[in-house]
Amino acid sequence: MTTKLATYNGALRLLKERRLSSVTENREPRRLLDDAWGNETTEGAVPACLEMGQWTFATRSVQIDYSPSVSPSFGYTYAFNQPTDMTTVCGIYSDPRMEVPLLDYRDERRFWYTDLQTIYVAYVSKDSGYGADLSLWPDSFRQLVEAYLAREIAGNLTNGDEKVKMATAAFEKALTFARSKDAMRKPPAFMPPSDWVTSRQGNLRSRWNGSWS
Repeated sequence: MTTKLATYNGALRLLKERRLSSVTENREPRRLLDDAWGNETTEGAVPACLEMGQWTFATRSVQIDYSPSVSPSFGYTYAFNQPTDMTTVCGIYSDPRMEVPLLDYRDERRFWYTDLQTIYVAYVSKDSGYGADLSLWPDSFRQLVEAYLAREIAGNLTNGDEKVKMATAAFEKALTFARSKDAMRKPPAFMPPSDWVTSRQGNLRSRWNGSWS
């Protein structure tokens, strides 16, 4: 299981620095890592990395009813409060099975506006029970956070630019890898039929008289 100490040491390993014995060890690398780590749920490395993808392990699905305390002065009829733990929207839907994407809405000032009274939203959550729960992290996301931390502290931890460049390259590689691995965990997506296919199907239907004889 991923731990904060293991993540810190992963970042230091990327920078070829001596590992920590605990997250309270009195050394400059630990203080720099603490600053870059932040508080896990509102700022710092974890929310920043969660915002970089539509991670399956951190996805939360909710039903949201309109807010009766907010009355739009024009345009759409209803306003919806956006979840406070949201980092990235995966999809907004008009049905509870989340099969019909909602396309007719506006996103403004932490509200969604639409003419429906209820919407269904899938999003990446930074809540302690979702994205901020280290026990849920796949290895690829842990490596991304390690590389993010290494990139954040490299400039202050070293005097040369070489480790900064190395950490930046490691972060870019980790981000690509994590997104690729996450995509493999999702259901297959099918391309919509081309205009030629739909036109061909329409022509075939138009020639069918309703009888197989």
